[in-house]
Amino acid sequence: MTQIVTRFAPSPTGYLHVGGARTALFNWLFARGRGGKFLLRIEDTDRARSTPEATEAILKGLTWLGLDWDGEPVSQFARKDRHAEVARQMLEGGTAYKCFSTTDEIAAWREENPRQPFLSPWRDATDLPDAPYAIRLKAPRTGETVIDDQVQGAVRVANDQLDDMVLLRSDGTPTYMLAVVVDDHDMGVTHVIRGDDHLTNTARQIQIIDAMGWPRPTYAHIPLIHGEDGKKLSKRHGAVGLHEFAALGYPPAAMRNYLTRLGWSHGDDELFDDAQARAWFGLEGIGRAPARLDFKKLEHVSGHHIGQMPDDQVLAALEDYLRETGAPPLTATQRQRILGAMGALKEKAKTLPALLDQARFAMIERPVAIEEKAAKALDTVSRGMLKSLTAAVQNASWSRDDLEGAAKAVAEQNGVGLGKIAGPLRAALAGTSATPSVFDMMTALGREETLARLQDQTDLAG
Repeated sequence: MTQIVTRFAPSPTGYLHVGGARTALFNWLFARGRGGKFLLRIEDTDRARSTPEATEAILKGLTWLGLDWDGEPVSQFARKDRHAEVARQMLEGGTAYKCFSTTDEIAAWREENPRQPFLSPWRDATDLPDAPYAIRLKAPRTGETVIDDQVQGAVRVANDQLDDMVLLRSDGTPTYMLAVVVDDHDMGVTHVIRGDDHLTNTARQIQIIDAMGWPRPTYAHIPLIHGEDGKKLSKRHGAVGLHEFAALGYPPAAMRNYLTRLGWSHGDDELFDDAQARAWFGLEGIGRAPARLDFKKLEHVSGHHIGQMPDDQVLAALEDYLRETGAPPLTATQRQRILGAMGALKEKAKTLPALLDQARFAMIERPVAIEEKAAKALDTVSRGMLKSLTAAVQNASWSRDDLEGAAKAVAEQNGVGLGKIAGPLRAALAGTSATPSVFDMMTALGREETLARLQDQTDLAG
């Protein structure tokens, strides 16, 4: 049985779009789940728009998403001589011909024959001039080209609706259509999984494949991603570049889960890990309708994965996020405190920034700056209760249960509920009113730091 080979072939003209990331993910899953190869080709033939920075952004985005590829990335431009060689082979074999029509002549013909494919007068000419020429495919003029697509079904294109496309320009440079076909063949690609915006190109590419007598790859054209309003995804919908989702703090594992489920299904399964995705993923599960990007669902998936990740992996993801956003790295003390409270931090966090907000208490130093809303909980009476609590926990075992028991006892002594002491305690420890449980914070901060923060506030009580 032939080994499965897929490829992702982006053009390096900008950031990695989330739709492109999903295409890469589908190719990766299909190959990896079948013991195949996943190749990367940078289609950089558009020299005016292709940039090294965009190539680097693509590689960085794929790496962040956790997609590894086999071998070195292939530069399409670097293979231009091979593409030209194939065009000349087709010329010699009679499946292509020399076209001497100028740009102005072609433009004039199109103006007189709108909405018709260009018919070159040189297709069957025998008396050829000594002048610059392009090499055109001698495409079939009758019948139809059928794309047997694994998602779209049988797509039929009448051959008389396609022109004899240029394979090699008069300056000797190959066209994108030719380059894609030659590269896919030479790289041994067995399955072309890409967006359905390429579907119109496929009939033309099949004609080149057939002219060369090469085997056709299996095609699967997947619907594009739309916004929540059902319209083509664009900036008005929010994040569209993969780097923007990374900056919003969604863990890579969550993005893999969400993007896999975006346009593909396995029964009613919504939440799954990489091993399950590789085992389950197949072309038959891809729908024909455009998928809609749903940020609420993404947050749900993200929260699930954050909750499932081992504590040290969450910490590593946090540090990666801080590094990418240019924030200062965590100190050893901060890392220790965050790990100590990780169970509570993971419980409600949907994104890494949300988790960091909850972990603020572990990252700040004394004296704790108190936000205005939290400061309302720190009056003379509440500071007095904090002073009693400080004395009560001086010699506690510093287990969560003992700390909570001490707080309840102080509350009872003052004739109030536990919430009346939790508010000022939260403000003293974190300086904000939105935090994890006060007892989780106390255990994470440790005896010395907790008592010092409490003392800072009780000192103000006089």
